Amino acid sequence: MNTLSAIIFDFDGVIADTEPLHFASFRQTLAEIGISLTQSDYYANYLGYDDRGCFLAALTAHNHPTDPLALAQLMQRKAEAYLESVKDHLVIFPGVHEFVSEAAATYPLAIASGALRHEIEFILEQAGLRKEFLHITGAEDVTKGKPDPQPFLHALDALNRQRQHQTIAPGSCLVIEDSIPGLRGAKSAGMKVLAVANTHSTQDLHEAHAVAQSLSEVHLSELRERLWPAHTN
Repeated sequence: MNTLSAIIFDFDGVIADTEPLHFASFRQTLAEIGISLTQSDYYANYLGYDDRGCFLAALTAHNHPTDPLALAQLMQRKAEAYLESVKDHLVIFPGVHEFVSEAAATYPLAIASGALRHEIEFILEQAGLRKEFLHITGAEDVTKGKPDPQPFLHALDALNRQRQHQTIAPGSCLVIEDSIPGLRGAKSAGMKVLAVANTHSTQDLHEAHAVAQSLSEVHLSELRERLWPAHTN
């Protein structure tokens, strides 16, 4: 019988309030090639994808050539702009420190994100949270980003490789997400999803198994009993 055995976090929009920084960096980079990106368009159509997916979608939408070299150059320029802005805007969402610390005391924690691993590492180190996570899956670790389940399965496989005893099944994983592609990818992986309404409304996130306004209002023991009721039998 499945019960909660591991927690996999998205990063941008769940742990760190970095989506506005990603948007600004995408907008700046796309403007260099004559493509305008509005805030509403970004949050409606690009949120949750990795950098490659965002640029491919924007280039396709504007009938712009998408050769691999040009795409790589765009991704590099965006990454440089983003990392520069992160140094000046370090914001961890309310309740994250407490939730992560409590969860790490009981469960193995991982991150499955469309961000680059060094971007994630930098912010976690700055926030004093890096030690709580046993593994980080970044954009460079997978060939398919969200909504494909690959990032979540990659993170779970990494957690299982570190374990000496019972293997964790997908159905025993809680994924914490803020985007629709993310929650769909987690569900495709066979995992339970808590959606946090940091970047979408609770109504937009209705496909998740549970929805919260903020991690500061989530009690892990109550959530476990709600999503895995059989574990008490």
